[in-house]
Amino acid sequence: MKKVLLLLMVLVAGFALVACGPSSYEIAMITDTGDIDDGSFNQGTWEGIVEYSEEFKKSHKYYKPAGEATTDYMAAIDLAVAGGAKIVITPGFYFETPIFQAQTKYPDVKFVLIDGSPHSGDFNPVVGDNTLSIFFKEEQAGFLAAYASYKEGLTNLGFMGGIAVPAVQRFGIGWVAGAYQAAKDAANTTYAYNPTHYTYLGTFGPSDSYKTEAATWYSAGVQVIHAAAGGAGLSVMAAAQDATNKWVVGVDSDQADDSTRVLTSAMKGVGTAAYDALEAFYADEFPGGETWNLDVSDDAVGLPMTTSRFTTFTEANYNTILNTVKAGTISVPATAAQLETFITGLGYTVPAGLIAAIND
Repeated sequence: MKKVLLLLMVLVAGFALVACGPSSYEIAMITDTGDIDDGSFNQGTWEGIVEYSEEFKKSHKYYKPAGEATTDYMAAIDLAVAGGAKIVITPGFYFETPIFQAQTKYPDVKFVLIDGSPHSGDFNPVVGDNTLSIFFKEEQAGFLAAYASYKEGLTNLGFMGGIAVPAVQRFGIGWVAGAYQAAKDAANTTYAYNPTHYTYLGTFGPSDSYKTEAATWYSAGVQVIHAAAGGAGLSVMAAAQDATNKWVVGVDSDQADDSTRVLTSAMKGVGTAAYDALEAFYADEFPGGETWNLDVSDDAVGLPMTTSRFTTFTEANYNTILNTVKAGTISVPATAAQLETFITGLGYTVPAGLIAAIND
């Protein structure tokens, strides 16, 4: 009899717990190859969602796909919609084809695609009336980070990107351009970026091999590496941690807390973009069919000066170069061809192999 009563008590408690929790989640995020604690793109997006959801008491949940195929991403989207999602936020180019399919399959659900445009595989974008596509001018963030690093006295720079997709390439192109602009402003007429210290790792996940490669670069004299590589950046940070007086520039989010060797971060406001999209959605002003291209004028890209570890590059120095970019006095290149023109326009010769390295 006691066992029966105990079982009944457990069942009642279980039902009470279910009743207390949400039965559906109206805001959903689907992660890409990383997770919400990657310290970068996924985490920044999720933090924006959590901030809005907690402020306005909205139920929210993230879903991690079982794999990296379109079917895996679609399965996660299906699960989110079945779980009550009214708006689904997806960070990364991996979602371009899944969102193309989902925006038709679920016309009553809103979709936010960060760093991509929906297409069927032919790269002809179709942004549905229930979809918002968001891009950032990553080249401006990379530019500011390299400029600041050079002005800090770190003139031997390296770039490690994850996969050579447009957003990552723009970070790298801006990084190289910023170094040349800083060299020009410092009257260094012989500056040349070493193309052997520009590479794509082929993935966004951490690996001991990436740590080894970064350590090799540091041993060869590289002082700071911009790791635009998601979770793989943690491997570069580990190499910097083991070295002496070597630095990393983080990406997407403020990564200062990830390592004491993070000099600064080339940030883009993925969390702010997610928050703003949710704000528009709940105000019945969802900008479906639109594409946002956010830049320094929107305060959507830049450096987190309050947590940066500069010793000589000041806030005033930063504001000067930032306002120059905002004003359009400096037009930061976004493509390899534009970078060539930018470098030669400053009076330098483009190093052999640099453009090939950027284009992968």
